Amino acid sequence: MAAESIIRIPPYHYIHVLDQNSNVTRVEMGPKTYIRQDNERIVFAPVKMVMVPPRHYCIILNPVVRGADKAVQFDTVGQVRLRHADLEIRLSQDPFPLYPGEELQQGVTPLQIVAANTALYLRALLDFEDDQYGKHVAGDEWLFEGPGTYIPRKEIEVVETIQATIIRPNQAIRLQARKEFVDREGNKRVTGEEWLVKRVGAYLPGVFEEVVDTVDAVVLTEKKALHLRATKTFKDSQGVVRKTGEEWLVTMADTEAHIPDVYEEVLGVVDITTLNSCQYCVVCDPVDSNGKPQLGQKKVIQGETSLFLQPGEWLENGIQDTYILSEDEGLLLRALRALGDENEDGEEVARKPGDRWLIQGPLEYVPPAEVEVLERRHAIPLAENEGIYVRDIKTGKVRAVIGHTYMLTQDEELWKKELPPYVETLLGLGRDPSVDRSRDASEGGNGTPRDQTQVVTYRVPHNAAVQVYDYKERKSRVVFGPELVLLGPDEQFTVLSLSGGRPKRPHTRRAICLLLGPDFCTDIVTIETADHARLQLQLAYNWHFELPAAAEASRLFSVPDFVGDTCKTLASRIRGAVAAVTFDDFHKNSNRLISAAVFGFDAEGKLGNSLRFAPNGLIISSIDIQSVEPVDQRTRDALQRSVQLAIEITTNSQEAAARHEAERLEQEARGRLERQKILDQAEAERARKELLELEALSTAVESTGAAKAEAQSRAEAARIEGEGAVLQAKLKAEASAIETASELQRLAKAREQELGFSKAQGDLDVARAEALAAVEVKKFEAVIQALGATTIRDIAVAGPEMQAKLLQGLGIQSTLITDGSSPINLFTAAGGLLGILPKPSTT
Repeated sequence: MAAESIIRIPPYHYIHVLDQNSNVTRVEMGPKTYIRQDNERIVFAPVKMVMVPPRHYCIILNPVVRGADKAVQFDTVGQVRLRHADLEIRLSQDPFPLYPGEELQQGVTPLQIVAANTALYLRALLDFEDDQYGKHVAGDEWLFEGPGTYIPRKEIEVVETIQATIIRPNQAIRLQARKEFVDREGNKRVTGEEWLVKRVGAYLPGVFEEVVDTVDAVVLTEKKALHLRATKTFKDSQGVVRKTGEEWLVTMADTEAHIPDVYEEVLGVVDITTLNSCQYCVVCDPVDSNGKPQLGQKKVIQGETSLFLQPGEWLENGIQDTYILSEDEGLLLRALRALGDENEDGEEVARKPGDRWLIQGPLEYVPPAEVEVLERRHAIPLAENEGIYVRDIKTGKVRAVIGHTYMLTQDEELWKKELPPYVETLLGLGRDPSVDRSRDASEGGNGTPRDQTQVVTYRVPHNAAVQVYDYKERKSRVVFGPELVLLGPDEQFTVLSLSGGRPKRPHTRRAICLLLGPDFCTDIVTIETADHARLQLQLAYNWHFELPAAAEASRLFSVPDFVGDTCKTLASRIRGAVAAVTFDDFHKNSNRLISAAVFGFDAEGKLGNSLRFAPNGLIISSIDIQSVEPVDQRTRDALQRSVQLAIEITTNSQEAAARHEAERLEQEARGRLERQKILDQAEAERARKELLELEALSTAVESTGAAKAEAQSRAEAARIEGEGAVLQAKLKAEASAIETASELQRLAKAREQELGFSKAQGDLDVARAEALAAVEVKKFEAVIQALGATTIRDIAVAGPEMQAKLLQGLGIQSTLITDGSSPINLFTAAGGLLGILPKPSTT
């Protein structure tokens, strides 16, 4: 392009031409044909001018300088003057070229349309003043609110687009001031101040307003209230001045939905406290009518009612049920402060702090705030053999109440009777002393715990005795069974500590009741004979107690361990008697020696039959020697060898007899086996002979049967093949007949269907022609009826009449017009001219 001399510039195009002599670039605009000079150079090919359509703009960098008449200004050398580093925003106008040095910084861009509820956040970059925006200095900020079209300026920067915040019902937005200004309501705001806008609809924040949060209203119901606290002294929505730190409730009576203010802190939702007719509550630190908490005070509220606990209030023990007392119930009360009360007779009674009294049912009772309920008491039903321990808290005296229903008074309390641990264990096991006398107390577990306030009872079994000692009266009593023992407050059981095991060990068993027998005990005694043979005896003694008189009954318990003492006494007697005899004498006369040592001889020299212990009346009636074992190892080995030798001799003799018997039985079995073997061989030979005969017979039958079967099979095959060929021919003939018949039927049906179709088609064509004819007739009749007879006549005579009128207008009486090619009948032409028509022919 730079080498071409002739450049054709289309309309609305331009080129830059550089004059190489003066080094000045100028613009040539079309439409024109430009002839380049030798000293000129085309900078670029023809370029389309910048076209800014309506509602668009573009930004030009380094724009040209224009005069007052909007003409472009040039310097002295002819170069266009530019505003370097400046911008120019051009709106809709005629197409224009870019002069040398101008740049299109931003292409053609649609103008920004600011919709409703939208604004542009603008900031001034330079000081300027105009009619639309007024006077602004650099740094000023303001909003361009829609709806509208924003026309940009080079002095203004669009920071962002701000959307309006939609405020729905029961909603508000929380705003914060970024600097001091006056808001839309005319209120002066300081930097950092926060406030709420509750107006429902779209809210467009101001340039110095910042949306911090959207606050939803808390919907209040009849059962919920809002607990608030003031973070700063302010006046709330109800017009009440709230001080910093003050707490209050907002209920449904104040508003149905509450939007917390910026200076209100929501501490929580408080549920309603509902009391029915049988409930009450004690409100601590109640709030008075002025909203001031009464610290340290209490207020009793009785149902039926509903209330919200005010801030600072709390329920002591929650919602409590009204005390409904029956006839056998009562309440133990104590006065916390002085108050006036009425007794059961309706008399006025002054209660002092610390007073205790008891009210009895039937009644309903709600304790006032000055009264404390210590205990709810029930009348304790007691059977004839049941009781409780009751202690008077004023005197400290303890007594037992037995056999009737009793309710404690205000000065009484249940007293727990402490028993020794081993007595508690024995009572808790609940064993029968007669049946379980041989079991240790530790074998049964811990048992069930005892109610220490109930009177201690113990069932004394038959033929047993229990001693009870009263420490207050310092005397004891013995109860013989069967009987029920009830302990008084100061009474304790006398516990027997008995020896047990074999040999006897002291303090092995404990017992409350003493069995009177008869019974037995077993002991192991080690003795030594005169020849120093040590033996171990297991002895069993039968004993019983001699029943004393009632005044001397306590002597039964004079020996705490009568079992140990008895066994020791008898063992010493036996050891002394055995030590004077040799082992052979003791082995021959052990029963007489031991019985003589235990029971002795009477004055007549006869062996005694019992031994009586005077302190407690215990009688030993008999003695049994259960076993005698040597203690010395050598004696035990000798006895063991002799016993083993006797056992060996007996065993050998038994083995020889068994061996002879086994040999005899073996010979008999061998003979029977040989005989059976011979019989089995004969039977086998007989069976083998029968088998061979059967095999020969089966071979003959097999050969004969095979030939016969082959001949029969061939004949049968030929017969089946012939029958198959005959049957196949019959089936082919039947198939051919069926195919011929079906083809004839098909052709008959096809012809019948074609005839029916042709007939139906002809009927349809006739019907259609008749219908069309009827339509044409109706159409013609309708046209005739629509035109009328007069109209038709006028149409028929319109042509001749018009021709006659035309001839009359021309003044021609008659004329004949022809085209020169059609022949004219001159015989009838004259008659036609005269209006005489030829007569029609009769033929």
